[in-house]
Parts: sequence; structure tokens; C-alpha cells
Amino acid sequence: MEEILKLKRQHKLVVAADGGAASGKTTGAKLISKKYGLKFLSSGLLYRHASYILLKYKPKNIIPFLKNHFNNLSLKELNNKNLHLPEISAYTSVIAKKKKIRSILKTYQKKFANKYNKVCIEGRDIGTVILPHADIKFFFKCNLNIAAKRRFKELRKRNKRITFTEVKKAMRIRNNLDKKRKNSPLIQAKNAVIVQTDKLKNIKGMLNKMSETIEEKIKEKYGS
Repeated sequence: MEEILKLKRQHKLVVAADGGAASGKTTGAKLISKKYGLKFLSSGLLYRHASYILLKYKPKNIIPFLKNHFNNLSLKELNNKNLHLPEISAYTSVIAKKKKIRSILKTYQKKFANKYNKVCIEGRDIGTVILPHADIKFFFKCNLNIAAKRRFKELRKRNKRITFTEVKKAMRIRNNLDKKRKNSPLIQAKNAVIVQTDKLKNIKGMLNKMSETIEEKIKEKYGS
């Protein structure tokens, strides 16, 4: 039976997971969070939630509205199936470019990281902007065709009319926008550990690769 190195209550471990759409970062981040008892946060869901409430309430003054909302946001509110609707995805790409909106969500994420000793946050600028001093920075990569097939399979459960071509095109646009945007673009941190998910056989292979990195860091920080 596999032996998992345990983190003690006083131990601290901060993990950043970045990558493009459907690169496997959310799945990987959730799995290692569960395995090592890390508090998990998806920055992508934060932006989707911001899009959702802006489209729903249409506030006149967006910035004060978002500041107030994110001051009192519970993680339960991020478990909303509507956050993955196409119109939410499209608007998320728009608001993700806005410096003032990014600043509000950056504050939320940093507060979250400071609140807990053991944290894993996944997104697109975690290792470079949100958690630049993270103990471990993972950067997920995946061939667009394979990533699009993953996302298509996921979205097809909610929308039978959606086509693979639509999904692939939307993902290409989203990734290009994320890489080219002026504020906090999607870039690989210099000291990031690459997780090339299209070259790993399965989810277990991804988890094993990430676990090796985490256990090395635990030994380095706290011994065996």
C-alpha cells in the first residue's frame, strides 16, 4: 500500500497550479488537495462567478458592487452549474482583461491563501501573480485537440447541441486572449514543474507525477 507523507497541523504548504483551458489543472489540483489535505480554490470559478452576477444583476457601478460581493463570498456559491454556460464563458474572457476586476479577485485569493496553512489555488496567473512565493508551482500543458475533446465531453452532458468545432474554436480564442492580455497573462513561472497531461496515460499518472513533487518538497521542508 502506498505510503503518503502526512502534513502536520503546524506545517505549511502552498501550491499553485496554472495552465490553459482543459489542460488538466483543475482535476490535478483537486486530487492533490484531497490527498494532502490542502484547502482548494479555483480562480477560474471566481471569474465565472463574477461574470454570472454581473450579467444577472446588471449593476450600474460594477467595481463597488463586486468589492462588496467578494468581501462576503462563500465557497459554496462557486458550486453553480450555470457558471459554465456559453454566455458566462464568453463574458469571463472580457472581464478577465479588466485591471480593477482582477485586483478585487486577487485580493480575495490572497486572503484565502493567508487564511490557511495548506493551500492549493489553480488558475492562469497563480504562480506568477497570486502566489509568487508558492512552495510548488505546477504548469499544465496539453495539446489543443486533446484538451478540446475533454472539454467537449464535459459540456456535451449539459448541452447536446454543442459541437466539437465550436468548443475547440472557443478554447483557442480563450487561450490566446489569456496569453496576450496586458494584465496578468497566462505565462509559465520560471521555477514551475511542467505537467504535460496529453503525454501522461491517465489521471493516475498525473496524480503520481504531482505527488512525487509534493513529497520531495515535504521532505525538504520538514524531513520524512
